[in-house]
Order: sequence, then structure tokens, then C-alpha cells
Amino acid sequence: MTLSQRLDIYQQLTRFDKPIGSYLLLWPTLTALWIASEGIPDTSLLIVFTLGVFLTRSAGCVINDIADRKIDGKVKRTANRPLAKKLISTKEAVVLFVVLMSLAFLMVLLFTNAMTVYLSFAALALAFSYPFMKRYTQLPQVVLGAAFGFGIPMAFSATAEQIPMIAWMLYFAKISWTVAYDTMYAMVDRDDDLKIGVKSTAILFGMYDNLINALLQFICLCLLVSAGVLANLGAIYYVGLMVMALFFCYQQYLTKDRIREQCFKAFLNNHYAGLAVFIAVIISYL
Repeated sequence: MTLSQRLDIYQQLTRFDKPIGSYLLLWPTLTALWIASEGIPDTSLLIVFTLGVFLTRSAGCVINDIADRKIDGKVKRTANRPLAKKLISTKEAVVLFVVLMSLAFLMVLLFTNAMTVYLSFAALALAFSYPFMKRYTQLPQVVLGAAFGFGIPMAFSATAEQIPMIAWMLYFAKISWTVAYDTMYAMVDRDDDLKIGVKSTAILFGMYDNLINALLQFICLCLLVSAGVLANLGAIYYVGLMVMALFFCYQQYLTKDRIREQCFKAFLNNHYAGLAVFIAVIISYL
């Protein structure tokens, strides 16, 4: 195998060519960093958390494919993944995961404080455990939300060495939002997952999937409104939340008929919802 071919496999394994997952991690993390620093984030922390998002998301994709290497080939959307097609060994994938997480941890160790370093171990545990949860619980999306949102308390601890109430509001808003959009993602694979015995909230919610997603999105918005009040953010922030709400309504429209392609489109649309809130926070502080 040539170097070019190996790098292409690594790119597929880490989904570096499909950055949507990184964006869904990045916008809430940077939003938390901006609020924690009252609009003036430390440059080194901005770099650490931005790079950390891409590294940990890539590592998460690798461990996910390691966990699913024997079932991905049975699912239409994932049948061509490198480990499913045995284009790379499991041992090499494990080494790649360790390297990516080590780089992320090294940045936290060198450029943040002890509290954030301790929190990074919890973040690692969540990121590692999520891919295996779909075998034991119908709520793996909750674990994913907890993992995806952990950059929020870490942003506050890195900035001020404390995790105030507003951080937890943002964190649980992120969990609610993640469960909703990853349920949309799971709706794409629901038929295949039922056949092979993989668990998900899409299966658990059943015919009430869109209704529960709407409730989760509403909870997310309520928590973000409360966080805005605590942070004394201006009117533009609430305009950003209104834009997010409009995106949520559009997603409900897309998923109403449970068509695979439309559900996936709704999942992708969440990138813009998170970006709208982040931009609103930046402008509010300006």
C-alpha cells in the first residue's frame, strides 16, 4: 500500500473529509469559551479548543469504527468504511486513535490548568465508551451528547478554573440538542439497525420520534435563553436563538415522512443552527 493510499484510508477513518461532526462540536465549545471569557477569549485557549475539537472528533470516529467493524458491513450507509472492508488492521486503527487522543491531551496538559486536565479524563472516558453503548442501551445518543458537550465545562474551567451554573445550562442544552439531531441521524439507519440488533433513540422513540425531537429542541432553546439571561447577553443573542428555532422547524419538516435522505439532510442542517448561535454570541459581546 502506498503512502497516498494509506493517508486516504486515514482520512476516511477519521472523517476528516466530512467535517460536519467537528462543526457540531466546535460551535457550542467556542460559544462556551466566548461566554466564559466575556467575549475576549485567550488566543492560546482558542487554538487549543479548536484543534482539540478536530482531534477528539477524529479519534471518536476511529474508535466508533473499531467498535462497529463487524456490523458496519451490514448497514447500507457504512458498508464501505475502511475497517468494514478490511483495508486497514484493527491494531493500526487503535494506534491511530491513541495518537490522536494523545495529541489532544498534550495540548490540554501544556496550555490549560490542572482542573481542565482532570476533566479531560472524563471526556476521554465518554468518547471511548459511546460507540459501545448502542449494544447495551437504547439511549446511546445521551452518552454521545455528554461526550460532545464536554468541551463546554472544560472551556469554563480553562478560562476561570471554575464551572458556574451557566456552564451546566449550556452543557445540558447541548445534550438535549445532540440527542435530537443524532436521533435524526439514527433514523437514517433505523431499518438496518433493527435487523442487526443495534439500539438507538430512533428505535426507542418509534412513531413519536419527531415529537420527542421537538421537545428536546424546545428544552435546548429554553436552557439557552436562561444562559443568555445569566450572561446578560444582548438582543442579538436572542435573534440567534430565533434563527436556531427556525432551523429546528425546518428539520421537523424534513423528517416528517421519515425518508432516509431527508433525515440525513435534517441532521446536517444542525451545523447552521449551532453556527447561528455562535455568531450571535460574538456580535453580542462586540
